[in-house]
Amino acid sequence: MAPLCDHPRRYELANELHARPFPRVQSPGQAAYLAIRAEGDAARRDRNLDRAHLIALLDRYGAAHPAPDATHYMGEIGKFRLKWESHTEFVTYTVFADGVGERAYDKSDFEVFPEDWLEEAPGQRITSALIRIEPADSHTVMKERLSQWFEHESLAVAHVLDEALVVASDFRIDEAGHMRFAVFPRPDTGEQRIGRVVQRLCEIETYKAMSMLGLVQARKVVAELAEIETELSRLMAAMSEEGADVAEDGLLDDILRLSTRIETLVTRTNFRFGATGAYEAIVTQRIEVLRETRFHGRQLFSEFMMRRFDPAMRTVKAAERQLDGVAERAARAADLLRTKVDVARQAQNQALLSSMDRRADLQLRLQETVEGLSVVAISYYALGLAGYAVYPFLEPLGLTKGMALAILTPPVVLMMWLGLRRLKKHHLQ
Repeated sequence: MAPLCDHPRRYELANELHARPFPRVQSPGQAAYLAIRAEGDAARRDRNLDRAHLIALLDRYGAAHPAPDATHYMGEIGKFRLKWESHTEFVTYTVFADGVGERAYDKSDFEVFPEDWLEEAPGQRITSALIRIEPADSHTVMKERLSQWFEHESLAVAHVLDEALVVASDFRIDEAGHMRFAVFPRPDTGEQRIGRVVQRLCEIETYKAMSMLGLVQARKVVAELAEIETELSRLMAAMSEEGADVAEDGLLDDILRLSTRIETLVTRTNFRFGATGAYEAIVTQRIEVLRETRFHGRQLFSEFMMRRFDPAMRTVKAAERQLDGVAERAARAADLLRTKVDVARQAQNQALLSSMDRRADLQLRLQETVEGLSVVAISYYALGLAGYAVYPFLEPLGLTKGMALAILTPPVVLMMWLGLRRLKKHHLQ
């Protein structure tokens, strides 16, 4: 019996579930995070450029290269540890270092990414962040540091993972161009758990930033839809005007052009709106898995998102619904106008057929009149010929010409009428 065959990609698919392990992060420690998105259609970018940019960084530190076609990489670069990941629209770099400097969030902490290397990036920075991980002896110390590091008005702080850690951020870009995150683990919190929280914070920030791209697209769409709705309303009003039949073909062309414009807009925004919904769901899920509890009355990450992030996402969804609604209205308007044009043309065809029926009826009557006259004319000539035929026999019979013509007229006329009728019937068959 032949052995059971595995699917050719069984191991590849199974290993994919374990391909992106969480980093192990010591406390105290720090991390520098960078997310780069290619310009234009980032989902169809040349991923070889991403790989080449990663290899350029690894070569500067004399580090080993990733496997061909790899979508993730973890390795040592000098005294740091690098985690690289390739996603649908962007790539991320996270560099971890043990220990923290005396000055929190110093811009030199980001110099692990050389400036000239950053300038050669195959895309644009979508976000970057500095993450400081240090144990805190008391809540008082934590509160003092939070007040020094973050803006009070937008600060979000929470206990996470059953109060094993405290995380904080104000989601503002500092003077060096980076977001700031603080992580305060308890002394007994393991390195893998710290790494998992750091990874979640990076994902929350990245997918939040990617989601906000949908807001930019939504604002452009709403502005363009305002013009389209005005034009569509004008066309609908023109359709309902009396005496506009002569312009119906032109109106139909205008609506079809407007529908084409709408479909182009749908095609242009469909991916971005769909991606925004997916990224929003990831942000929500990543915050949920942190299992937040309140820290001294401060707003939670989820509350910050509810107040600042959710309205933006609702705007995106509203723009998407508005676009779908306008597309449906344009389709209905085109259908109504087509129906109106078809009905008008059918009415014109009906009037034409009625006119043709009247002309045919008149022609038939004229033909019947002509046939009657033809019977009279032919009968006249036939009667004259018959008269010449019977004149020699009138004297012996004692008849005059008038009496003979009177006798011959009825049968001659009848014969002519029957002959013409038979001839007409023959031609109709």
